[in-house]
Amino acid sequence: MSQSSASPIPHPSLSRDLQSDASIPNLLHSLHESHSSVLSLAASDDYIFSGSENQDISVWDKEMFTLKSTLKGHTGSVLALEYAREKQWLFSSSGDSTVRIWSTTSLSPIYVLDPYLETDAGDLFSLAWSPSLQTIYVGCQNTSLQWYDFREPISPPSSSSSPPEFYPLTDPPTYSISGALTPSTSATSVRKVHKFFDSYPQYERRPADIYAKNSTSFINGASSPESEHYIPVYGTLNIPASNVIDSAHYGYIYCMTILEGNTVQLATGSGDETVKLWNCANQYPILMHEFECTHGAILALVARGDTIYAGCQDGYVKVLDLETKTLVRTIIVQEGVDILSMSKIDSDLYTCSSNGWIKRWSASFDCTASWKGHEGIVLSSAITHCDGKENALRLITGGNDDYIKVWEVQAPKGRTDTFPYRQISIAENSKILANADLLPPANTMTFALSKFISIPSVSSSSNHTEDCRQAAIWLKKCLGQLGARTSLLPTGEGKNPLVLGTFNGTKAEKPKPRILFYGHYDVIPAPIQGWDSDPFTLTGRNGYLYGRGVTDDKGPIIAVACAAAELLSRKALDLDLVFLIEGEEECGSPGFGDAVRQHKDLIGEIDAILVSNSTWIGEDRPCITYGLRGVVHCTLEISNNRPDLHSGIEGGDVAEPMFDMVKLLSTLTDGQRVVQVPGFYDRVRPQTEGEKDLYKLLSDVTERPAASLSSRWREPSLTIHSLEISGPKNATVIPSLVKAQVSLRIVPDQDLDTIIHALCTYLESSFRALKSPNVLQINVEHTADWWLGNLDDPWFEALESAVQEVWGLEPLRIREGGSIPSVPYLEKEFKCHALHLPMGQSSDQAHLPNERISLVNLHKGKAVVERFFLNVAEKKLLSR
Repeated sequence: MSQSSASPIPHPSLSRDLQSDASIPNLLHSLHESHSSVLSLAASDDYIFSGSENQDISVWDKEMFTLKSTLKGHTGSVLALEYAREKQWLFSSSGDSTVRIWSTTSLSPIYVLDPYLETDAGDLFSLAWSPSLQTIYVGCQNTSLQWYDFREPISPPSSSSSPPEFYPLTDPPTYSISGALTPSTSATSVRKVHKFFDSYPQYERRPADIYAKNSTSFINGASSPESEHYIPVYGTLNIPASNVIDSAHYGYIYCMTILEGNTVQLATGSGDETVKLWNCANQYPILMHEFECTHGAILALVARGDTIYAGCQDGYVKVLDLETKTLVRTIIVQEGVDILSMSKIDSDLYTCSSNGWIKRWSASFDCTASWKGHEGIVLSSAITHCDGKENALRLITGGNDDYIKVWEVQAPKGRTDTFPYRQISIAENSKILANADLLPPANTMTFALSKFISIPSVSSSSNHTEDCRQAAIWLKKCLGQLGARTSLLPTGEGKNPLVLGTFNGTKAEKPKPRILFYGHYDVIPAPIQGWDSDPFTLTGRNGYLYGRGVTDDKGPIIAVACAAAELLSRKALDLDLVFLIEGEEECGSPGFGDAVRQHKDLIGEIDAILVSNSTWIGEDRPCITYGLRGVVHCTLEISNNRPDLHSGIEGGDVAEPMFDMVKLLSTLTDGQRVVQVPGFYDRVRPQTEGEKDLYKLLSDVTERPAASLSSRWREPSLTIHSLEISGPKNATVIPSLVKAQVSLRIVPDQDLDTIIHALCTYLESSFRALKSPNVLQINVEHTADWWLGNLDDPWFEALESAVQEVWGLEPLRIREGGSIPSVPYLEKEFKCHALHLPMGQSSDQAHLPNERISLVNLHKGKAVVERFFLNVAEKKLLSR
């Protein structure tokens, strides 16, 4: 794989494509609406009802698929249909600013319901019926929410001198086949004159009155009032001013859904990009919560249990949990393609889009079927049973291609997964991945990691600048789909952005713990030499996942994100988790500190910092890292003012920069590798008895000398990394410029600035002693302070307890010889402690060919994080 070529950026959706040709539902029948888009659909036990832009409602026989009747009366497009099963009523709303109520047995009109202010309400986009409250809710173009309670009796006209007989709406009238109203009371005694139903032909120039005999529905093709199917309208109703919430949204109310439970709740979706939840227990809906979806207008809503699915204008479905009032997932159906309708069968979600495609999504948010349903826009959908059988299901879809399609669908079979993620056993994962480039079919974590790994986000290469940016964008969307509020934070021109994502835990009266998880999405280069598989293709082999960044640090990032999403789905995330993921850790984190300070208010207060960016000391014993060395990286340059020379011609006559560099480097240590910089060891913290006992224990576990561990972890050191020369680099050239890269590793309690000053001063003094005519230049390019955790801290105890609960082993307390610049910086900036949970094994080859991570470690690492969050919430740990 060429490092210079940018790889394709994967689609950001975490939903796997698990469909096959056999998974596409069978098209049972097509119904043709002549020259009219199908805007709305509903179904009863016997009929399919389709509302169209031609102002009519077509009634189709569900068994024979024949046109049974056409319900006429609306003078505008039929925008919404709602079936009330227990009353056998059909509600229809229209662009004519009326709601009409029809009998689904006699296929006749019963009521005309006028909204408050009538036509000032505008188009009536949505309807929702509550069986328990016997109330119809209406979503209006003028942004008002209106409702009518059918438990109240019909009031007679106020102009009547003696109140006529009327019927309570809980006992609607019945009709004989001849159209006679039963009981024998005139319909005109219970309604007012209607401008459409009671109008005369225009040429008669007569005002409307209740005797016009124009209040009809012609059934089975009847064309005159003399027909035996001439049915009178029962009455005209008006929504009172008391049943109106003005400006319920700041946009049109496009969709609504009712949640019937212990308390009836109404969810409304609007062009203002919000979903509002209303408590309807009392007669007047009370706003309980507002979900900010921020992905375009909400065009479709469905609900199941305590979960609402909101279909957005730009192809996103927001999954909202009602109990915790949190976003638990985002499904990317197809970016930029509006979702106009959705239907639900048990845990299966069907989405209908403006490009004519229909998709089915499982409880784990995987796409299990996708097909071109219509040649135009899919505008409406509904689910219905067939032949009264619960397992004989039909998905009905309508489009602007003038067709209604009836699809044979099935309820999802019994599942072993728990919403929303299926927990696959480690053995099963290992079996699936052994010797195959396959991923588990139902595991969000490994699937997301495969996409993350495929982006070659090499921060040290200018060829991969765009890949780094795309990795940040992908990760932002990934965290968003898993339930976080996300954004990108700039770090300066030419630098890779930070990814900020916040998982908000369950609402609580008292402050919740807030944990910041730090990681990095950038990786080091991965030349193909030495790799047994493509470094940017996640490959499963014998229980391990291989790929650049899989253990450092993309694997741990995805594991922690999935842990938060898992707790969200179980309504068990009782803290706030803030992701702060940078893109230049492998280059020394330039711009990181400035960006954090600039956006500190957006990040918020933090109680503890969690890091997972290292490996165990061995293979089989879990560890917790509690210390890191700091580092000073510098470049030394010695040069003269001459060009490169030929050694055969000029050798022996010039002071060669290479000789000076060798002599200068030799002054940095003595024969025992002791650093000669004055005062270098003065502030090194002495080893305690407790540390000696710990190193002895670790020596027994690792079979390494305790002194070796101590020198790697808690003692400072100096390293010479490289020498570079100018010129063609052949054996006859005297280079005019020589560069050397040198680093110091520092430990508690060495002061970073003091060490830098002492090193530069010593090098300058040593070079002067050479009395060379050449020039020395020192560039300190990168620094990081040391970090030491607090082993007596309750946060550390909560993490240690979590590791022991999951692994069944007490974790080893270890330190690292390497450095992570951002950890000590974040501690100082947020004034709280950091914790470091390594997930990988010592053989994971971080920064080397064949980098890998064990599936066991990845899954148990996720489980440890979940347990840690639960422990923190249970103990209510706060540092503020």
